[in-house]
Parts: sequence; structure tokens; C-alpha cells
Amino acid sequence: MPEPAAQNFQTHRRFVPLHHFVAALILLLNLLWAFYRIWHAYRDGGRFNLVDSIFYLLVAFALLLMWFYLRLFPLTAQDRLIRFEMRHRLEQVLPVDLRPRIGELGAGQLIALRFASDAELPDLTRQVLEQRIQSRDQIKKLIKDWQADDLRV
Repeated sequence: MPEPAAQNFQTHRRFVPLHHFVAALILLLNLLWAFYRIWHAYRDGGRFNLVDSIFYLLVAFALLLMWFYLRLFPLTAQDRLIRFEMRHRLEQVLPVDLRPRIGELGAGQLIALRFASDAELPDLTRQVLEQRIQSRDQIKKLIKDWQADDLRV
């Protein structure tokens, strides 16, 4: 089995085709079908069919919400863990003068900095703090020695 390509800025995002494309498309089609059923039931004037179709629309909407939160909740938990790990890592790696500034780093900054090697982390952290760089992508593009995160959700 071939070894996966090295992770970098261009390849670090993770897409699960069955989740991001297939399931999303099916759920979106289901929602559109629910709207069609309501329109059809309203046009035909059938009271029971209209109530049934509205219920079907609510279920379709609930399924879409579940699909969205199925991805969001683990990512939020992962981000919390990354923040904790990065604060601990920064305590170990940063020079004494930068350690008191760890609290100034926001969640997005910490999450982006996780890809930097220990060797470049002090200078990159100083640059992020001094230039007030907030954009995750901008921080990630500054990383020279990319450290892969293959355990991301």
C-alpha cells in the first residue's frame, strides 16, 4: 500500500466524500422534496396531506441540522483539546519573555500554530502576536516546517 503524501497547507483539510458530498446532497434533495410535497398538497387543497407534508418538511430540516452538528460537535471538542495542548506546548517551547503572552493568543491562532515545528514556533508566535495576525490561513502560510496532524476529525 502506498504511503500517503506528506501533509502541507494545501492538503491539510480533511474531506470525507460520503459525508461532505453524498450525504449532504441526499439531505438537500430530501428537503427540496419536502417543499415540493407542501406545494403539491397546498395546491390540491388536501388538509391531511398538507399537515403530513409540513411534518415531513420538519423531519427533513431536522435531518439537515443533525448532519451539520454531527460534524460541528467533534470539531469543537477537537479545537478545545488543541487549545489545551498548544498552551502546554508553548509553555515548554517559548522563551521566558514570551510565556506570559500565551494568554493573548486566541483559539484560531493556537489552532493554526499547531502545525509549526518546535524550532520555528517561538519566532512564529512572536510574529503572530506583534503583527496581530488573526487569520488561521495566514498563520498557516507562514509555517516553513509543517508538522502533520493526521489524527484530526
